[in-house]
Amino acid sequence: QVQLVESGGGLVQPGGSLRLSCVASGFNFSRSYMSWVRQDPGKGLEWVSGIKLAGSSPGYTDSVKGRFTIPRDDAKNTLFLQMDRLEPEDTDLYYCARGTGKAIPAQDYWGQGTQVTVSL
Repeated sequence: QVQLVESGGGLVQPGGSLRLSCVASGFNFSRSYMSWVRQDPGKGLEWVSGIKLAGSSPGYTDSVKGRFTIPRDDAKNTLFLQMDRLEPEDTDLYYCARGTGKAIPAQDYWGQGTQVTVSL
C-alpha cells in the first residue's frame, strides 16, 4: 500500500525557517521522482520543487530559488523540503507527491498535505 505522510508544517514569522518531511512507503522510493506541490484557497496546484534521484540536480520554481532546498534520505525513505527566509506568499498547503516529473498530471500518489502559514 502506497503511503506518503507529510509533517513539519506550522506557523512561522516572515524570514523564518521550516523543514517539512515526507515519509514514503509501499513503493521503490529511491527510484522515484519526488516533488513538493503547494496550494492555497482559490488557487491551483503549483509545483514547488522536485528531485529525481539522490545526488541528482533538483529543480525549483522561480519564486523559491535560493530559499528552498529539497534533500532526500533514501535510507529512510524520506523527502524533505528545507524552507528558509519564508515569505507570507509561501503560505499554502504543501503536498508531497510521487510522479515521473514536475507536471501536476505526472503525479500519481499524493500525501495528505501539511499546512504552512507565514505571518506575524
